[in-house]
Amino acid sequence: MSSAVLRRIEPADERPRQSLSDIGDRSGHLGVEIADMAGLIGDLAALGHQQTAQARAAVAAARDMNTTHAELAAAMDSARHSANLTRTTLSESAGTVSSTIATTIEKIERLGSGAIALKDSIQSVATTIDRVEKASAAIQDIAQETQLLALNASVEAARAGDAGRGFAIIAATVKRLADQIRPLSIDNQRNLNELMRTLDSVLGEAGQNAETAQAAIAESNKARQTGTALETLIGTAERLTADIDAMARSVDKSAQCYESLRNGLKHLVASVKLGDAKLTEAEARVESILGISEDFILFIAESGIETPDTPIIALCQETAQRIGAMFEQAVARGDITMADLFDENYRAVEGSDPLQHMTRFVALTDRILPEIQEPILGADPRIAFCAAVDRNGYLPTHNLVYSQPQGSDPVWNSANCRNRRIFNDRTGLSAGRSTKPFLLQTYRRDMGGGNFVLMKDASAPITVRGRHWGGFRIGFKV
Repeated sequence: MSSAVLRRIEPADERPRQSLSDIGDRSGHLGVEIADMAGLIGDLAALGHQQTAQARAAVAAARDMNTTHAELAAAMDSARHSANLTRTTLSESAGTVSSTIATTIEKIERLGSGAIALKDSIQSVATTIDRVEKASAAIQDIAQETQLLALNASVEAARAGDAGRGFAIIAATVKRLADQIRPLSIDNQRNLNELMRTLDSVLGEAGQNAETAQAAIAESNKARQTGTALETLIGTAERLTADIDAMARSVDKSAQCYESLRNGLKHLVASVKLGDAKLTEAEARVESILGISEDFILFIAESGIETPDTPIIALCQETAQRIGAMFEQAVARGDITMADLFDENYRAVEGSDPLQHMTRFVALTDRILPEIQEPILGADPRIAFCAAVDRNGYLPTHNLVYSQPQGSDPVWNSANCRNRRIFNDRTGLSAGRSTKPFLLQTYRRDMGGGNFVLMKDASAPITVRGRHWGGFRIGFKV
């Protein structure tokens, strides 16, 4: 509505002024509804952004899974080929291996039996040699006795003279025979001793060979078990090949399912993205409508039409002027410089959650603002808070009830520790940066933990020596 139209709204038109007040009241309710709708659309837009990101992540995951399945399928094909090759090789080699093992076992057993028989034969030879050795010793003894006998016979023959001459010839012959036998017997004994030592050595080696042969025979029994194990291995390879074939079929089927899923997710992403774009557009439209509604309320107020919000707006404007004047007085007294009062170097408070900040003008606002802000809380039962913010939405000094020391619970901190924080949402920035006589906004106040309260926010600019410092805000219930 233009001012010219409002000027034509006279009592003479038989339209009571109350109707104009109703227009202001209804426009306020309209602003509330638009703000609520804007908040809901904002939530939907945020949800749309989140769903888009999740859908894209799901598509990427499906793509990665499809790639993984392709790699798995290739690995399964390779494993299947290897299993088939192993099964074929084992099957072809099983007969040869079994025959070779059987032949080897037979030879080992024959060698073992031969080694044991050889040991027994050597022991028999040793026994025979021992008997020969004893006989040789006996022959030596006989030869020695014969020599003595021949010597005695020679002596007796010499005593007998001519009568013992024939006997002497016999004795000499016997002596020659004994002399010939004795060296041969000694050589035979020496050869028998050497042969016995050789047989002892051979007998020791034969014993070791016999023990080795017995061990080989025992091991051959294990070789027979190896043949059985080989047959079992062939059966296992056949079952493994069958299992790999079944797994490969499942992998192929799963890969097809994931490909279908990925295509479906692509369509879902496109749909969600389109919905997200529409919600973003709707959010912008609602923000525009909300701005028009706020301008319309300002227009109504400037036209002199009283609404239920008029007293709070007036109180907000008066308080903003008072704070500006007190800031100017502080600068004039030298309590603070203009540079410090307009400090935008926000220093984060370590460990705070939600994040709090400090500036060079916090000490001043903590000293002078509570005595201005606290009484306003009782000026109207609808008022929930009031605070001064700078041009960037930074709120240095809040009401005492919202200025509690932070604890370990971020949700509790968000609702009860609202000082030293930057509220750079649409409402906070608009309140701090608006230079209009006043600004009446409707918004959803975030109380933390996903809880929102529908509020109205009246703000008026704070100026210091002609320079815009920020704005004073009064939040009140609709």
